[in-house]
Amino acid sequence: MIRIAILASGGGSNAEAIIGYFKSHNSIEVAMVLSNRKNAYVLERAKNHKIDHDSFTREDLNDETKLLKLLKEKEIDYIILAGFLMLIPSILTQAYMNRILNIHPALLPKYGGKGMYGHHVHEAVKINGEKISGMTIHLVNEQYDKGRILFQAEVEILVNDSAEDIAAKVLKLEHKHYPQIIESYISERESR
Repeated sequence: MIRIAILASGGGSNAEAIIGYFKSHNSIEVAMVLSNRKNAYVLERAKNHKIDHDSFTREDLNDETKLLKLLKEKEIDYIILAGFLMLIPSILTQAYMNRILNIHPALLPKYGGKGMYGHHVHEAVKINGEKISGMTIHLVNEQYDKGRILFQAEVEILVNDSAEDIAAKVLKLEHKHYPQIIESYISERESR
Protein backbone atom coordinates (compact mmCIF):
# COMPACT_ATOMS: atom_id res chain seq x y z
CA MET A 1 0.00 0.00 0.00
CA ILE A 2 1.34 3.46 -0.96
CA ARG A 3 1.11 5.75 2.06
CA ILE A 4 0.53 9.48 1.68
CA ALA A 5 0.72 12.27 4.24
CA ILE A 6 -1.34 15.43 3.77
CA LEU A 7 0.13 18.71 5.04
CA ALA A 8 -2.38 21.54 5.48
CA SER A 9 -2.53 24.82 7.36
CA GLY A 10 -6.25 25.52 7.56
CA GLY A 11 -9.74 24.10 7.19
CA GLY A 12 -8.77 21.24 4.95
CA SER A 13 -11.54 21.02 2.35
CA ASN A 14 -9.04 19.67 -0.20
CA ALA A 15 -7.75 17.23 2.43
CA GLU A 16 -11.34 16.07 2.96
CA ALA A 17 -11.78 15.52 -0.79
CA ILE A 18 -8.52 13.53 -0.93
CA ILE A 19 -9.40 11.45 2.15
CA GLY A 20 -12.82 10.63 0.68
CA TYR A 21 -11.35 9.71 -2.70
CA PHE A 22 -8.79 7.28 -1.27
CA LYS A 23 -11.00 5.86 1.53
CA SER A 24 -11.44 2.47 -0.13
CA HIS A 25 -8.59 2.63 -2.64
CA ASN A 26 -6.84 -0.65 -3.35
CA SER A 27 -3.27 0.69 -3.48
CA ILE A 28 -3.10 4.24 -2.01
CA GLU A 29 -4.07 5.34 1.50
CA VAL A 30 -4.03 8.60 3.43
CA ALA A 31 -1.90 7.47 6.35
CA MET A 32 -1.40 10.79 8.13
CA VAL A 33 -2.53 14.42 8.25
CA LEU A 34 -0.16 17.06 9.61
CA SER A 35 -0.54 20.78 10.20
CA ASN A 36 1.69 23.63 11.22
CA ARG A 37 -1.26 24.99 13.24
CA LYS A 38 -2.35 22.96 16.23
CA ASN A 39 -5.94 24.29 16.02
CA ALA A 40 -6.35 23.84 12.25
CA TYR A 41 -9.71 22.28 11.41
CA VAL A 42 -7.98 19.84 9.04
CA LEU A 43 -6.81 17.93 12.15
CA GLU A 44 -10.43 17.55 13.26
CA ARG A 45 -11.30 16.21 9.81
CA ALA A 46 -8.49 13.64 10.13
CA LYS A 47 -9.72 12.66 13.59
CA ASN A 48 -13.27 12.19 12.23
CA HIS A 49 -11.86 9.76 9.64
CA LYS A 50 -9.69 8.00 12.25
CA ILE A 51 -6.51 9.05 10.45
CA ASP A 52 -3.28 9.56 12.37
CA HIS A 53 -2.78 13.33 12.80
CA ASP A 54 -0.49 15.80 14.54
CA SER A 55 0.79 19.36 14.46
CA PHE A 56 4.35 20.61 14.20
CA THR A 57 6.32 23.86 14.45
CA ARG A 58 8.45 25.71 11.91
CA GLU A 59 11.49 24.38 13.77
CA ASP A 60 10.19 20.81 13.42
CA LEU A 61 9.74 21.34 9.67
CA ASN A 62 13.37 22.38 9.25
CA ASP A 63 14.86 19.81 11.65
CA GLU A 64 15.63 16.46 10.05
CA THR A 65 15.38 14.73 13.42
CA LYS A 66 11.73 15.79 13.79
CA LEU A 67 9.28 15.93 10.86
CA LEU A 68 11.41 14.01 8.37
CA LYS A 69 12.08 11.35 11.00
CA LEU A 70 8.33 11.09 11.74
CA LEU A 71 7.50 10.71 8.02
CA LYS A 72 10.11 7.96 7.68
CA GLU A 73 8.89 6.18 10.84
CA LYS A 74 5.32 6.23 9.49
CA GLU A 75 6.61 4.88 6.13
CA ILE A 76 5.20 7.81 4.16
CA ASP A 77 5.83 7.45 0.42
CA TYR A 78 4.37 10.75 -0.85
CA ILE A 79 3.58 14.15 0.67
CA ILE A 80 0.51 16.02 -0.53
CA LEU A 81 0.25 19.73 0.23
CA ALA A 82 -3.36 20.91 0.53
CA GLY A 83 -3.42 24.55 1.56
CA PHE A 84 -0.07 24.31 3.30
CA LEU A 85 1.40 27.81 3.57
CA MET A 86 5.01 27.23 4.59
CA LEU A 87 7.96 26.80 2.25
CA ILE A 88 9.12 23.18 2.11
CA PRO A 89 12.79 23.01 3.13
CA SER A 90 15.43 21.23 1.07
CA ILE A 91 15.79 18.41 3.63
CA LEU A 92 12.25 17.35 2.67
CA THR A 93 12.40 18.11 -1.05
CA GLN A 94 15.60 16.06 -1.33
CA ALA A 95 14.28 13.15 0.77
CA TYR A 96 11.03 13.15 -1.24
CA MET A 97 12.36 14.19 -4.66
CA ASN A 98 9.44 14.27 -7.15
CA ARG A 99 7.16 12.85 -4.43
CA ILE A 100 5.69 16.09 -3.04
CA LEU A 101 2.65 17.54 -4.82
CA ASN A 102 0.97 20.90 -4.30
CA ILE A 103 -2.17 22.59 -5.52
CA HIS A 104 -2.23 26.32 -6.27
CA PRO A 105 -5.44 28.36 -6.81
CA ALA A 106 -4.29 30.07 -10.02
CA LEU A 107 -2.86 29.28 -13.42
CA LEU A 108 0.86 29.30 -12.71
CA PRO A 109 3.22 30.96 -13.46
CA LYS A 110 0.72 33.82 -12.95
CA TYR A 111 -0.16 34.71 -9.36
CA GLY A 112 2.38 32.44 -7.73
CA GLY A 113 5.18 32.94 -5.25
CA LYS A 114 5.51 34.07 -1.65
CA GLY A 115 2.36 35.62 -0.23
CA MET A 116 0.19 34.43 -3.12
CA TYR A 117 -2.27 32.05 -1.50
CA GLY A 118 -6.00 31.86 -0.88
CA HIS A 119 -7.92 35.11 -1.08
CA HIS A 120 -4.76 37.07 -2.01
CA VAL A 121 -4.66 35.19 -5.32
CA HIS A 122 -8.36 35.64 -6.12
CA GLU A 123 -8.29 39.35 -5.23
CA ALA A 124 -5.29 39.88 -7.53
CA VAL A 125 -7.04 37.99 -10.34
CA LYS A 126 -10.15 40.18 -9.88
CA ILE A 127 -8.21 43.46 -9.67
CA ASN A 128 -6.30 42.63 -12.86
CA GLY A 129 -9.51 41.91 -14.75
CA GLU A 130 -8.58 38.38 -15.79
CA LYS A 131 -11.08 36.59 -18.02
CA ILE A 132 -10.00 33.13 -16.84
CA SER A 133 -8.47 31.69 -13.73
CA GLY A 134 -8.09 28.17 -12.49
CA MET A 135 -5.81 25.90 -10.56
CA THR A 136 -2.45 24.25 -10.98
CA ILE A 137 -1.14 20.98 -9.57
CA HIS A 138 2.65 20.86 -9.51
CA LEU A 139 5.63 19.12 -8.01
CA VAL A 140 7.32 20.91 -5.12
CA ASN A 141 10.88 22.16 -5.01
CA GLU A 142 12.66 24.66 -2.73
CA GLN A 143 10.89 27.69 -4.27
CA TYR A 144 7.25 28.69 -3.90
CA ASP A 145 5.19 27.47 -6.89
CA LYS A 146 8.17 26.78 -9.17
CA GLY A 147 8.02 22.97 -9.46
CA ARG A 148 7.12 21.15 -12.67
CA ILE A 149 3.46 21.62 -13.59
CA LEU A 150 1.51 18.34 -13.77
CA PHE A 151 -1.99 19.63 -14.52
CA GLN A 152 -4.02 22.82 -14.93
CA ALA A 153 -7.75 23.44 -15.22
CA GLU A 154 -9.43 26.71 -16.17
CA VAL A 155 -12.63 28.45 -15.21
CA GLU A 156 -14.25 31.47 -16.86
CA ILE A 157 -14.53 34.64 -14.82
CA LEU A 158 -17.61 36.75 -15.37
CA VAL A 159 -17.44 40.55 -15.11
CA ASN A 160 -19.54 40.67 -11.93
CA ASP A 161 -17.73 37.77 -10.21
CA SER A 162 -16.31 38.83 -6.86
CA ALA A 163 -13.05 37.44 -5.47
CA GLU A 164 -15.25 35.10 -3.38
CA ASP A 165 -17.08 33.91 -6.52
CA ILE A 166 -13.74 33.22 -8.21
CA ALA A 167 -12.54 31.34 -5.10
CA ALA A 168 -15.67 29.14 -5.12
CA LYS A 169 -15.26 28.31 -8.82
CA VAL A 170 -11.58 27.45 -8.40
CA LEU A 171 -12.24 25.35 -5.28
CA LYS A 172 -14.72 23.23 -7.25
CA LEU A 173 -11.98 22.50 -9.78
CA GLU A 174 -9.54 21.64 -7.01
CA HIS A 175 -11.87 19.14 -5.34
CA LYS A 176 -12.70 17.55 -8.70
CA HIS A 177 -9.16 17.20 -10.07
CA TYR A 178 -6.63 17.04 -7.21
CA PRO A 179 -7.43 13.51 -5.95
CA GLN A 180 -7.49 12.14 -9.53
CA ILE A 181 -4.15 13.74 -10.45
CA ILE A 182 -2.57 12.45 -7.22
CA GLU A 183 -3.80 8.95 -8.09
CA SER A 184 -2.62 9.04 -11.71
CA TYR A 185 0.77 10.57 -10.84
CA ILE A 186 1.49 8.02 -8.10
CA SER A 187 0.20 5.07 -10.15
CA GLU A 188 2.32 6.06 -13.14
CA ARG A 189 5.45 6.54 -11.01
CA GLU A 190 4.98 3.30 -9.13
CA SER A 191 4.42 1.24 -12.28
CA ARG A 192 7.84 2.15 -13.75
